[in-house]
Amino acid sequence: MTVIIVIALAAGAASATMFASISSGALISLLLVYLAPLPLMLAAIAWGPLAAAIGGIAACLALSVIFGLPLGIGYAISVALPAWWLGHLVLLGRPVTNNATSAQAVKDGDLEWYPVGRILLWIACFAGLSTFAALLTIGTDAASITGVLRNFLLRVLAKNEVIPNDEIDQWVDGLVLMAFAGAAVFSTIMLTLNLWLAAKITAASGRLRRAWPDLRTAALPPMTLAALCVAIALCFVGGLVAILALIVASALMMAYAFTGFAVLHTLTLPLKSRAFWLGSAYAIVLLFDWPVLAVALLGVADAVFGFRARYLRSRPPPLPAA
Repeated sequence: MTVIIVIALAAGAASATMFASISSGALISLLLVYLAPLPLMLAAIAWGPLAAAIGGIAACLALSVIFGLPLGIGYAISVALPAWWLGHLVLLGRPVTNNATSAQAVKDGDLEWYPVGRILLWIACFAGLSTFAALLTIGTDAASITGVLRNFLLRVLAKNEVIPNDEIDQWVDGLVLMAFAGAAVFSTIMLTLNLWLAAKITAASGRLRRAWPDLRTAALPPMTLAALCVAIALCFVGGLVAILALIVASALMMAYAFTGFAVLHTLTLPLKSRAFWLGSAYAIVLLFDWPVLAVALLGVADAVFGFRARYLRSRPPPLPAA
C-alpha cells in the first residue's frame, strides 16, 4: 500500500505540474496540458484505479491551494476524473464461465474485458464535458462566449491583415464555430492518445493485466448514432444548447473517425500494398485535416451497414493445423 501511495503522489505531482504550466504562457504548455492525464492513466493501469484516485485528489488539492479553486476544479474535470475512470474501465472485466465456476474462469484467464468501443464513447463524453467546462470559464451564455472569441479573432485577423475588411465578419463567424468543434475534436484525440500511450507503456513494462485488444474490432454502441443525430439537430436551436450540441457532435464524429480507421485496417487486410494505402490515408488526414470527415462518415456507414462484419463473414475459415 505504501508503494501505491508513493507512486500515486508522484503521478499526481507530475500531472499537476504539467497542467499548471499553462500559467507560464509558453506555447509548449498547451501540449503539456493535454498530456497531463498521462501520468495518472499510467498509474491507474499499472497499479490500479486507486493510485489514480489518490494522485488526482492530491493534485487537485495542491492546484486549488496554490493557483485557486477554479484551476483545481478545471483539473478535476478535464484531467483527474477522465484518467481515473478510463483507467478503471481498461481493467474492468468479468469471467466468462461456460459451465465453470467464476473463480476457475478467473484463474484460467477466461475474462471478457470492457469493450474498446464503449471506452471510446466515454472518451468522447469526457472530451465534450471538458471542452464545454472550459468555455464556461469564458462566459455563462452563448453571447458572452461567442463575443469573447469573436473579439480575439478580430484582433488577430486585423493585426495580420490576411482577410479584406468587408469579409472579416463572415470569416470570424465561421472560425468561431470551427473553434468549438476543433477544441472537442482535439480533446478527443489527445485523451485517446494518452490512454493508448499509458496502455503501451504498461504493456512494455509487463504490468498490463489484460490482453491487448484487437483495435480493428472497435465499434461504438448502437445508441451512439442516435445521440449523434440528436446532437446535430440541436446545433440549429441556437444559444448555449447549440454550442453544447456542436461540441458533442464533434466529439462523437471524431470517435466515429477512429472506428472508420478500424474499418480501413480491416478491409485492407487482403491487399499486398496494405501498408502503402494505410500510410497514404493517414498522411492525407494529417496534412489536410478535412479528410478526417470522410473517415468519420466511413465509421458511421459501418455502424449502419456493417461493412466489417460482412467482410469477415465472407472470408474463408483458416485451414486446420497439420
